[in-house]
Amino acid sequence: MTKLELMKVKDAAKELPDHFAMDWQTIASAPFDRDLEVAVFDAGETHAVVFPCHRVLRGWVSAETAAPVAIHPTHWREWQASNSALFVVLDPGIAQGGDL
Repeated sequence: MTKLELMKVKDAAKELPDHFAMDWQTIASAPFDRDLEVAVFDAGETHAVVFPCHRVLRGWVSAETAAPVAIHPTHWREWQASNSALFVVLDPGIAQGGDL
């Protein structure tokens, strides 16, 4: 990715809604049957996992690979790709497989 493209990502991120302020629930209420976005709230900061997770009896796993995830989240919300801090479409050509 070129410096110009990185600048576009940074500028595009400024236009996104504050996704960290939306609909977080305490982890004790997390369901077992759906894709979730999980996060750790620590010292006034939110640290969200950038891929969907599933709650299982032994903890948390990646929704995509079923691999265990070594985290102890404090909050959750429904997973939506647009919630992810990494979800930014710079250019329709890129979204359709163009070069980065």
